[in-house]
Amino acid sequence: MIITAAVLAEICSALPLSGSIYIWAAESAGPKYARLVGFTVAWWSCTAWMTFVASNCQATANYLVSLLAVYEVDFPGGIDNSNIKWRAFIWAVSEVLLVISIAINYLPPRWYSGVFKFAIFIIMLDFFLCLIWLPIGVSKTYGFRTAKEAFLTTYNGTGAPPVWNWFLSFLFTAGTLTGFDASGHIAEETKNASVVAARGILSSAIATAIGGFITAILFLFCTPDFDTLFALDAPQPFVQIYALALGKGGAVFMTILAAVGLILNSSIAIIAASRLIFAVARDGVLPGSHWIGRVSEDGQPRNAVTVMFVFAASLLCVILPSQVAFTSLVSAAGIPTIAAYGLIALLRLTLTPDSFGSSHFHLGKFRKLFYLCAAVFNAVVFSVDISPFSFPVTAETFNFACAIFGAITVFGLLSWWLLPEEKWLRQAHLTHAKHTADAPEQPVVQT
Repeated sequence: MIITAAVLAEICSALPLSGSIYIWAAESAGPKYARLVGFTVAWWSCTAWMTFVASNCQATANYLVSLLAVYEVDFPGGIDNSNIKWRAFIWAVSEVLLVISIAINYLPPRWYSGVFKFAIFIIMLDFFLCLIWLPIGVSKTYGFRTAKEAFLTTYNGTGAPPVWNWFLSFLFTAGTLTGFDASGHIAEETKNASVVAARGILSSAIATAIGGFITAILFLFCTPDFDTLFALDAPQPFVQIYALALGKGGAVFMTILAAVGLILNSSIAIIAASRLIFAVARDGVLPGSHWIGRVSEDGQPRNAVTVMFVFAASLLCVILPSQVAFTSLVSAAGIPTIAAYGLIALLRLTLTPDSFGSSHFHLGKFRKLFYLCAAVFNAVVFSVDISPFSFPVTAETFNFACAIFGAITVFGLLSWWLLPEEKWLRQAHLTHAKHTADAPEQPVVQT
């Protein structure tokens, strides 16, 4: 995914535009297929980013409500997703967390830098406490797993063949394999965006890779044995792992820390997603585009943020009738983004390998190798994400993400077919962007 980030950084540097990913895809396709690809990726990206917010809020709620299991609270009907009262409780908590995440986006823009820095502080504090405090707690309680248990022992709870069961482990990292294009979506609000926004894409992927690798190794050694691990019944089992290793007080502190980090994560995702929605509305493709595409006096797309709130709040309501339905919806959140990453790399390899000469992050002689690697790897991740998560497949375990992705793609194709060229993604606009991106090559920035 670092290679994928490098491919996107190359394009971002040449075209630092709000809502950039669908423009990047359109320009990567060349003039003949630009509008078709642009429409399709616009639908993919809007769906993915708006769904991320609902997913994040429910994930935060799962952390907080899992404390009930730690303190053995007797919840009416039991702590179980089949219990409508329990689902209603999670829904209510998720909606409150959504309101908090949205409210942060109505702060004055000059406060955003402080929000970002505080978010980084909270995330790094959480990371280092897991790296230092958690191992100390584990050593004093249930003990570490051996190297053999950590690296060579597997558990197949999916019913899939052993090889595919291993591939399904990509689902564990699905949340960290997407979203690093966010800095590109706020490029028009970034100083020196052709360098800063592009560098943000690449550096965030590198930081996630390093931190994620360390975290994965840490958890392999610090999780309890399989019998204990799979007996944990909270919506977020890590809260119970914290309780086993650090005691109830430690579990409360780490849970609150994680919840604050996730709330800030959601608010930052809303900032990126609202800019994407604003850009699509600015080009006139969404219902109510004239209102959605407006900006406030301080230049902020407040109406797009409101749209985000309405969509996410409505999506969270799906928790009430069916937890399975909501899981299927949020599992589709990452798939369109992965598809867009892979498609852009494939188009760069096959149709426009010599474009974007104005980029400060030009990949030079290695570009075709990078395009090929990114296209293949994202295809693998995409196939895992649309796969059934357990076998044999039943109505309760079916992954509806493939059907949702197919429907989104159809909507994109219909939009391309029905909307006239003068309405959205005019050819003249695309041609102008292409000339800008294909200006003489700039010196490569060493990172």
